Amino acid sequence: MTDGPPPRVVVAGGHSAGHIEPAMNFADALRRVEPAAEIIALGTVRGLDTTLIPARGYPLELIPPVPLSRKLNRALLQTPVRLRDSVRAAGAVLDHARAEIVVGFGGYVAMPAYLAARRRGLPVVVHEANAKPGVANRVAANMTTHVFTATRNVRLAHAAAIGIPLRRAISGLDRTVLRDTARRRFGLRPDGPVLLVTGGSQGAEAINGAVSGAAATLRANGVQVLHISGQGRAVEVPDGDPPYVVVPYVSEMQYAYAAADFAICRSGAMTCAELAAVGLPAAYVPLPMRGGEQRLNAVPVVNAGGALLVDDADLDPAWIETILIPVLTDSQCIAMMSARTLARTPDAGDVLTRHVLTLIAERRASAP
Repeated sequence: MTDGPPPRVVVAGGHSAGHIEPAMNFADALRRVEPAAEIIALGTVRGLDTTLIPARGYPLELIPPVPLSRKLNRALLQTPVRLRDSVRAAGAVLDHARAEIVVGFGGYVAMPAYLAARRRGLPVVVHEANAKPGVANRVAANMTTHVFTATRNVRLAHAAAIGIPLRRAISGLDRTVLRDTARRRFGLRPDGPVLLVTGGSQGAEAINGAVSGAAATLRANGVQVLHISGQGRAVEVPDGDPPYVVVPYVSEMQYAYAAADFAICRSGAMTCAELAAVGLPAAYVPLPMRGGEQRLNAVPVVNAGGALLVDDADLDPAWIETILIPVLTDSQCIAMMSARTLARTPDAGDVLTRHVLTLIAERRASAP
């Protein structure tokens, strides 16, 4: 804990859940050590900031978004002016909060926050969750030596690999202990393999269609399904046995992970980290865009033998029937993959918290 007044911290990680979740998980870790810590999150009106951040109980300050166009067009030419305005807005938040440090996780809000902090001489801490860093964190890694990544293969200056901050309910989950409770929660049988299907909070049409299209074959092979379809996405499967349960959203994913033996999902950095933490093997279907970063996120666990990898274009009911079902119905194979998936490491949120509090203490000690 720091001496003196509570630490004043601004976190910047917005737009997608992949940026917001680690930021909020770090904030939770900081609050566990410093309950009185003053934490403000920067965000924009684009993306999930205004939905996910207030739900976690943290104040949110909005600044103008600065998306970087990949084409030479009018939007790209307007970037310098937009960035200037956004840096000013971020600086105003830092000044009002009397911030002592900025901890950034990438996304639209990160670059203005980094630049505003640098102009004020505030320490900057960077965390990169993805195997392929975004523009904001690549730039920031040359501004500070306090750079942390999810894995060792991330190419960033000054980087130290610590994993990704996770919710305590995930990082401390024992799937075996919670399994019976979790299966009852979703109306699943206590015995028999369970396939967890999810495309993230927004769902994934390719995954939804492929798995629901193989429902009859899954049932014929005794496989139960917990299918998280995504908000606003309809998945219709005839009633039958074993259960094929469709829900639009699950807020407490530890129950979904505990109920399942195997998952089929996208390979966002947060998803890969959570499944590794709980030892749940998966078939990863990388999002076919964003420069292929999702494929890179999945490669380490696939190479270790803890997951399968299938291209979005190749995923269909036939793949489920010929490739996935033989794995789902082989308990020894699932146990082996689970062992190769599991990665129990020190909680990255705790590691970041110790580093941030040390920097604040050093800054206070050196203040005139």
